[in-house]
Amino acid sequence: MAMLQKLMDYLEENKVEYTHTAHPPAYTAREVASAEHVSERSVAKVVVFLSDAGYGMAVLPADSLVDLQEMRALQGFARVRLATEAEIGQLFPDCELGAMPPFGHFAGIPVFADSSLAGEDTIAFNAGTHRDVVHMHYRDFERLVKPARISFSRRAAA
Repeated sequence: MAMLQKLMDYLEENKVEYTHTAHPPAYTAREVASAEHVSERSVAKVVVFLSDAGYGMAVLPADSLVDLQEMRALQGFARVRLATEAEIGQLFPDCELGAMPPFGHFAGIPVFADSSLAGEDTIAFNAGTHRDVVHMHYRDFERLVKPARISFSRRAAA
């Protein structure tokens, strides 16, 4: 089953209000924000990493960068690195590379949400392709995903 349908079925089963939109291909979270006409702060991008504890998913605003050393220090990891494209492809075979939604449980990996996202009423994120986007309330995302909420990002230069 394609990730988009899997995600929409999951949201409907859990009675979550959401909207699905589609736009021309956008390959970065900032491009998604522009295509969707929303703030970069409200677009949740996904960064998959590998630590000595296994794979993890960092979810942060489009206008920010993940600080892996901060993640390592906060979580007590001995080592942490970005996952390779091959590893991401194996974890998310039903997604276009780099377009996985911030639902780590679909791949059996924990999710770490940057605390700055919690201040957003709604978030938008890729839904398996570089064209499909889901918009939903952050509180519903937090209720379903139960991410560890920590501060591990820094604002990127404009």
